[in-house]
Amino acid sequence: MRRPEFAVPVWGRLRAGGRNIIESAAAATLAWFVATELLGHVQPFFAPAAALIVLGQARGERIGRTVEILLGVAGGVLAADLVVAFLGTRSIAAIVVVVLLVSTVTVAVGAGGLLSVQATISALYVAVIAPPTDSLVPVRFIDALIGGAVALVASQLSRPRDPLASLVSRTLHVLDEAAAVVEDSAAAVEVHDLEAARDVLGRARQADAGVEDLRQEVAAAREVLWVDLRRRERLARVDAIEAASEQVDYLVRNVRVLSRLAVTITTRSARGDPQLADAVRRLAKAVRATAAALTVALHAPADAVGEPLRPAQESVLDAVRAAAALLAGNPAFPAVLMIGQLRACAIDLLRISGEDRDASVLRVEAALGLSPE
Repeated sequence: MRRPEFAVPVWGRLRAGGRNIIESAAAATLAWFVATELLGHVQPFFAPAAALIVLGQARGERIGRTVEILLGVAGGVLAADLVVAFLGTRSIAAIVVVVLLVSTVTVAVGAGGLLSVQATISALYVAVIAPPTDSLVPVRFIDALIGGAVALVASQLSRPRDPLASLVSRTLHVLDEAAAVVEDSAAAVEVHDLEAARDVLGRARQADAGVEDLRQEVAAAREVLWVDLRRRERLARVDAIEAASEQVDYLVRNVRVLSRLAVTITTRSARGDPQLADAVRRLAKAVRATAAALTVALHAPADAVGEPLRPAQESVLDAVRAAAALLAGNPAFPAVLMIGQLRACAIDLLRISGEDRDASVLRVEAALGLSPE
């Protein structure tokens, strides 16, 4: 019997989200256990509730951001308790004040719309449904802190064991996508395919998201290694990727401009330009070589980091020399602009590989024949 078409995506989603489901159930149960069995709270509703809210918002976030979410949720519950103590439950004034106050707290910690709504609903539960407490101890606030703390621990346990591996993987992904854009731009120029060039430009415009993800990975890896005393010495590798990521950002922007020039060339030119395409294709090869060398360098001993990067730098200069040969033939103005953009990308690649700006500019201009090396 043929399976329904909806069955495959449903089971696929369940497999992908299964870990999060188990993690949420475990965190809520543990928060309830701590509040009831260890602290003796009778109805600690806000312990599992806060665990679920914080865990749902904190997945993939940094520790500092997770703590902000925790305090936002717990602060909303405390604010509701204080309002109810003065204005009573189930009053219009209490509802108005609770909503305004909790919304203000969540906005102050930079919460998104979903977290703000969840925290406000929890506070409204205090103001409308939950019976008042006679205790001077803010039990609900403590329950929310317990749940949030459990969620904080759970969110950190779900982090990868080797954050540097995840960071390197993200770096490779961004550079690989940049190389693919450059390579496909070269193909479009070579065969004079305007539609292909436009498609590549569309992909290039989406590459900024990858750079932002890379920045977040850098921050997350730094945080994980900082609290791990056994692996804290690996922070130097994170520093290296962070420095490279700034140049990766510039590279992605310059690649986007290069792909836009590919559209211009295929629009104005009557035929393909194999020689220009070859120079651009060599640039794509240099991007891939730099990505591979950067990976090796990040795992090499501290005194041998520069060795894997030298062949990649030569690959970059090879692309520049191919572009220099084009300049000797007085190419059309759009081709000159693309060569200039290739130069900018080459400087970015040399800086990613560890060269300083002045040295990178001098080496690229020497390869172009514009200044002595």
